[in-house]
Amino acid sequence: MSEFQLIYRKILKCDMSRSVKSKLSREGPVGLVIIDNNAGNVLDEPEFLRIDRLQDFISTESIKSIVISGKGRHFSSGANLQKLLQTAENKTLLEETIRKGRLLLDFIEGLEIPVIAAIEGVCFGGGLEIALACHIRICSENALFAFPEVNHNLIPGLGGIGRATRILKGGMGYEMVLGGDMFDAATAYELRIIDHIVPKGNTLEYSVGLLKKLVKDKPLEVINAVVRAIKVNKQLNFNDAMVEETRMFCDLAFKEALRRKEE
Repeated sequence: MSEFQLIYRKILKCDMSRSVKSKLSREGPVGLVIIDNNAGNVLDEPEFLRIDRLQDFISTESIKSIVISGKGRHFSSGANLQKLLQTAENKTLLEETIRKGRLLLDFIEGLEIPVIAAIEGVCFGGGLEIALACHIRICSENALFAFPEVNHNLIPGLGGIGRATRILKGGMGYEMVLGGDMFDAATAYELRIIDHIVPKGNTLEYSVGLLKKLVKDKPLEVINAVVRAIKVNKQLNFNDAMVEETRMFCDLAFKEALRRKEE
């Protein structure tokens, strides 16, 4: 039995009778989304947090940035395979279940505030798909990653292949998804999946500190504009992206000129 199989089986031995829960809290301008579902933070449902709940949290708490992490030793070991296959017996129900999870990740990726995945321990399958939907990924030196779906005759279903292949060079997407093998933090950093590696147990603190530094004392509309400008430069061709960037600059400059005039 491979090292990956041993780790995965050990995690799956935990009780998975509860539905996955996510706890929301705030630390200054940083919103914390903590996946909390037993030792491995198994995803009983791909939609680990309702979009409307996240929207309300961001707006009512005046959140300027978000960290997504897992409670305890692991970020997330991915889907509850047994429950997923039971759901798959009803294809219509399965498609709706997966659609909700994909829309949640699309929403997270589309947020116009910076979102960091703070990854400790295991980040497998759906957990890795969540991380890839975040704008910045920070992991501990002992973190482990994998898309193990192929080992169960499946593929990632929440947009993980598309997000991974936007980052990976050459044919590494084929190797990662078809191989289904586990890789460590150093490899993830080399592949550009991870942006920073920090000591074990420090990912949440480091991520919150980084976001506080990035958004402290900055107006929300400026933060929104920066994140939007980065996104349009990834999504549009160069000329169209430059036009949009200039438009956003002019909007901000006009508002700032009026603000200073009124002082």
